[in-house]
Amino acid sequence: MTELLRREPHVIAAGIELLAQAVERQDARVSRVDWAPPMPGTEADLVTVLADPRRARANADAVRRMLAVRAQLVDVTAAGPVLGLQAGEFLHAGPPISWDRASGPMRGALMGAAVFEGIAPDTEAAADMAANGYFRLDPCHHRGAVGPMAGVISPSMWVFVLEDPADGRRAYCSLNEGLGKVLRYGAYSPDVIERLRWMSAVLGPLLQAAVRRHGPVDITSILAAMVQMGDEAHNRNRAGTLMLLRDLLPSMAESGFAASEVADAARFIGGNDHFFLNLAMPACKLALDAARDIPGSTMVVAMARNGTDFGIQVSGTGDQWFTGPALVPSGLFLGGYGPADANPDIGDSAIAETAGLGGFAMAAAPAIVRLVGGTVASALASTQRMRQITLAEHPLLQVPALDFRGTPVGIDTTLVVRTGILPQINTGMAGKVAGTGQVGAGLVTPPAEVFPAALGALAAAALRDH
Repeated sequence: MTELLRREPHVIAAGIELLAQAVERQDARVSRVDWAPPMPGTEADLVTVLADPRRARANADAVRRMLAVRAQLVDVTAAGPVLGLQAGEFLHAGPPISWDRASGPMRGALMGAAVFEGIAPDTEAAADMAANGYFRLDPCHHRGAVGPMAGVISPSMWVFVLEDPADGRRAYCSLNEGLGKVLRYGAYSPDVIERLRWMSAVLGPLLQAAVRRHGPVDITSILAAMVQMGDEAHNRNRAGTLMLLRDLLPSMAESGFAASEVADAARFIGGNDHFFLNLAMPACKLALDAARDIPGSTMVVAMARNGTDFGIQVSGTGDQWFTGPALVPSGLFLGGYGPADANPDIGDSAIAETAGLGGFAMAAAPAIVRLVGGTVASALASTQRMRQITLAEHPLLQVPALDFRGTPVGIDTTLVVRTGILPQINTGMAGKVAGTGQVGAGLVTPPAEVFPAALGALAAAALRDH
């Protein structure tokens, strides 16, 4: 004690800033620790989960499996056969939901898909059919797929097929329609349906021929390159889209399709900066699915929204969903739209953040703030802050502005609960009225309650298994 009194005072302040300032005014050295108590009511479950002897090894295994995946585009094909979809069956984004709880954009997308499939003559009839139970709905995640925004996939739509060559596992995603008034934002006007028909009649078969002629396209390598080129692979995919077009265009030209059809397809892809999003998402899905079902692991393997509920899945709790009310994003709006026009958060695209992209990689794409709001400083800070709730850094997704450190990856349920820091997601915003389309883009987090719920299930599993 005597020796301590002889030293220059050094105070470690955790929590209350007023105390740190008072110490500084007395000329003492202060080190601030960003600390907050765990989420209320989680203390007992947190102790149980942190004491689980499997946790450290299980999380290390989950991270290893996720980072080992190399996603390749191996085919483009009709959704029905590969996803097991029958007439009247539709996949959708997010956790399970029924028509009576579906949001405006989800209903709009389902109505438009029914007209596209020819099972309803118009959207009014489609709404009546859905209300009377003629449609069967299932989450994309339950079929190894993901879908942006409403995420509706019907049998006649075409999907990208991604594969990990190490074990042959596959993941799927629909083709990207572009921005604005499109089906995934809940729009269903005649031009939306006509575009979908062209995508299934021309674009899908043309891309199929090109991919089969070219051979597998290394999507993981494109993701690594685009992060160093200013894309974060959720709301900014410009570099990724152009790299994909560079790889496939020669094979498209040699596919045997008419020159006008190749030109139309190249023009459509090149003019749609978000086209690569629908490849980034299944690449992330493929990586995270490799980390599923590891007893004791607290790592989040899916975050998804259906426009009503926000759900997460955790490796150590199997396919169970933990849900809460989806929040309305805060950001920038198109035209005369404002916050009152925006639907709560929607889409499977938060799989990007779950895999270390999107809001977790904003430091690599500071220009994203011109779309979703914020500042360059906040974009850099977002990536740094996410390190406090993750298990690792992605060795391939390196951020130049951070001395090529990898993006934070592997959201840990226990770290979210202990710190109160919620995952940062950047996202598009759909109009809450069916048929509106996109109204803006912004930032959002999951509802806080989903993480204590997941922690409770992990604690119950730990007690049951030991």
